[in-house]
Amino acid sequence: MGHRTNRLRSLAKISFLTALVALPGRTVYAQDPPAAPTPPVSAPFPEEATKNVTAPCIEPPPMVRIEDYNGPFQKLVGTFAGPLERKSVHPPQYKPGAKLCTLTLKGKFILFVKDSYDPVNFLASAFSAGLDQAQNSDPSYGQGAEGYGRRFGGEFGGQISSRFFKEFAYPAIFSEDPRYYRLAHGPAGKRLLHAVEHAVVAHRDDGTRMFNFSEWLGTTSAIVLNNTYHPDSQRGFSATAERVSYSILQDMGFDVLREFWPEISHKLKLPFRGQAPPANPGSNPP
Repeated sequence: MGHRTNRLRSLAKISFLTALVALPGRTVYAQDPPAAPTPPVSAPFPEEATKNVTAPCIEPPPMVRIEDYNGPFQKLVGTFAGPLERKSVHPPQYKPGAKLCTLTLKGKFILFVKDSYDPVNFLASAFSAGLDQAQNSDPSYGQGAEGYGRRFGGEFGGQISSRFFKEFAYPAIFSEDPRYYRLAHGPAGKRLLHAVEHAVVAHRDDGTRMFNFSEWLGTTSAIVLNNTYHPDSQRGFSATAERVSYSILQDMGFDVLREFWPEISHKLKLPFRGQAPPANPGSNPP
């Protein structure tokens, strides 16, 4: 039963996010008036980064604001795209030899805090708690509102501890950048392999490549600590190794979404960082 629960939870989280991302595809096109065509974009990412005058590196552009998404469905997708974009960086293809500015220790801590208290995190915890309640996982929690509340607390605590280890603690110890570096160009197969490779290969603070200690040690530490939130879960090496494997596979799936999110954004006519937004005569300049 534990095997099926872990597989179901991992697949359900990715499928849930993917469904929400794809939700406005038909609706957005149905609502857009045909008389207002989208202006052509000469390059996929015309302003990918800006100069940092205080360091010999370039800063990625800021994330798209939620106010820049039009309509309720786009704002919904924009909310769910926040965690994908927050942990993604775009290499400057237009300037060979230039490197992106890495995260400082403060930046890693801010990333951890923002990801931990993102609305998507609360919704994912509520979703997982609902699955646990339906399958009566951790039966000592009981059923009803009290049982659901305890399961939600356990799921939310597990999410925070996972982000703490993978986005702040181990990246600080190993001088590792916890973000995903998009390839962004080239054949789809090569980009897919690049996304999957991130589970093993990460970037140091100086831009060189290294083993992804944060993914493996952070996932293992979070799952061992997570046993305190789930008193009825199976213990031992085999059960822990299985949960670590499913968690890393889930992270691979989200990295694939991060890699191809620019194309998804363009397909659904959503704003994307680095793209010049379409002119809107009814809006005020920022």
